[in-house]
Amino acid sequence: MRLLLINPRFPESFWSFKWALDDVLPGKRAVNPPLGLATVAALCPGSWDVAIVDENVQSVPLAPNADIIGVCGMGVQFPRQRELLTFYRSRGYRVVAGGSYASLCPEAYTGVADTVISGEAEYIWPEFCRDVERGAARAAYRETGVVALTDSPTPRFELLSLSKYQTASLQFSRGCPYRCEFCDIIVMFGRRPRTKTLEQVRAELDRLWDLGVHDAFFVDDNLIGDRPAAKRLLAFLRDYQRDTGRRFRFGTEASLNLAQDDELLALFRAANFEWVFIGIESPDEASLKETKKLQNTRQDILASVRHVYAHGLEILGGFIVGFDSDTAATFERQYRFIMDSGIQAAMVGLLTAAPKTPLYERLEREGRIIPDASGTDNTRLGTNVVPKQMTYDELVEGYRALQSRLLNHRSIARRIRNKYRYLRHPAARYDYTWAEQLLIVRRLMVRGLLPGGLARVMHFIGSLPLLRPRLLPLVIRDWIVGLSMRDYYDRRYEQARSTVSRRVRARVRKLERALRRYVEEGALEVSLDEVKERAATLSLSMNGWLDRRFFTRSARELERLLGETASSVTLRVEVFHETQRRHLEHLLHRLARYGDRVHIAVREELRDLIEIDSSVFNLVLDG
Repeated sequence: MRLLLINPRFPESFWSFKWALDDVLPGKRAVNPPLGLATVAALCPGSWDVAIVDENVQSVPLAPNADIIGVCGMGVQFPRQRELLTFYRSRGYRVVAGGSYASLCPEAYTGVADTVISGEAEYIWPEFCRDVERGAARAAYRETGVVALTDSPTPRFELLSLSKYQTASLQFSRGCPYRCEFCDIIVMFGRRPRTKTLEQVRAELDRLWDLGVHDAFFVDDNLIGDRPAAKRLLAFLRDYQRDTGRRFRFGTEASLNLAQDDELLALFRAANFEWVFIGIESPDEASLKETKKLQNTRQDILASVRHVYAHGLEILGGFIVGFDSDTAATFERQYRFIMDSGIQAAMVGLLTAAPKTPLYERLEREGRIIPDASGTDNTRLGTNVVPKQMTYDELVEGYRALQSRLLNHRSIARRIRNKYRYLRHPAARYDYTWAEQLLIVRRLMVRGLLPGGLARVMHFIGSLPLLRPRLLPLVIRDWIVGLSMRDYYDRRYEQARSTVSRRVRARVRKLERALRRYVEEGALEVSLDEVKERAATLSLSMNGWLDRRFFTRSARELERLLGETASSVTLRVEVFHETQRRHLEHLLHRLARYGDRVHIAVREELRDLIEIDSSVFNLVLDG
């Protein structure tokens, strides 16, 4: 049996760090690989031929040699997951849907997938495989019991293109003891953490090391949910690295009460953990109590952050605005806290009610869920929640302004200085070679600092730790993080806010003039589907022979349209000749930076002639 597992492309967000990966860091395409698919692959019968494609780092095959195609997905991936399932099913493949969104909302896949896998896979996936082999696969499999993680196999890491990721992923526990109202983790995994054995962890570390991986992320939603078990794990990791000489760099997610346990903090440091993601959410105690995040109310939050710093751990922070207790004054409080804390990777999002969560159910009863609004992406300029203490527009504009203040060069530099007053002996180290470090610094200067003008350069210089030179690589890393988030803000928030329809229309008119001859000859069709205040939706259809000059002109004008506005472009290829390949490749190279806003549709008969990388562009698939 031939099985292809696909992880659909994520829509870009602050979490993507696209600018850092594309323009600064050498050889990386994404942050983390799909651990879940590697685990599913390990659950398959040994006789099955299994392959994994992560569309975030490689293009999906349009005619794979497979009997079954499984497509996973989180909520933000659902539109692309559905498109892939529909496409492959229409081509005669048996398609299977899985992942966290299928676990929360299996009803969304009715008529889209042949089989839906809901819940943890350790027991129900082997059952599905047995049913397939005897020709009796069902339409739905749902885990209703408790999965013992001692039954989870070593993931098939070798099926992942690990060199393309910033860090590998592994998991020790599932479940979280807390009751945060907005969180779907306890809905899927429960409130009683379950763990793997230390021998299972050893086997996974051995396998990763053999594959050349030294940087790993424990994806547990709260590694310290079972604190005694976490301490046993950390002690084991300390001893494993000491005894084998295999030194890793680790990161994970944990709750803020980590700061109240010095033994735990010392173990994190001894086990070579360099960073931890903490859901801080808000410095406002009323908001924390409202959302039942009581573990953040037991000690002063800023003091807790600085205490974690004192043990050498870097903090990535999650923040939310839009709780019922939040008012227009909340944005200033969030800004002051984030600045004082020095957290550079401050992932601030609008409160969004994910399906099936306690928050969603409460707001639905109160009539405060916005119909047809997304409940799966909290980093866009919008939400599905009707706020209580301010208008919807006040919430969205306050959020945008907060991001703008946090991501200017003055704020990036000030946070660096505030953090390293307390993070005096960081556990983090820089594993790039000297040549790679010089390349990174050069790219940061040329592509990040100089385009920001003299002011940005001066703030960068002012943030350098001249008396503590060993911190220099970490300060450079913070600038890369800050400027990557700024780049996303500029392209998705500021550009959409400041670009007016007059500029959009002027750009479109210029493009139409440049391509008028091809339109008159019938070789090209240009249609403007929609012009909003901030963007255009433009479609170009290649219907006949187009020469090199067309590709050169359209590359220049489309690059300007995408670079100066929040517009999107659809390129439809109806007629194509082999001799045009080089010119089309040049056009696509020019547009790759804006690939998330470029949709490409190729007539089926031409797909053997044209290779479109769906990890870069939105490859339109007809079902």
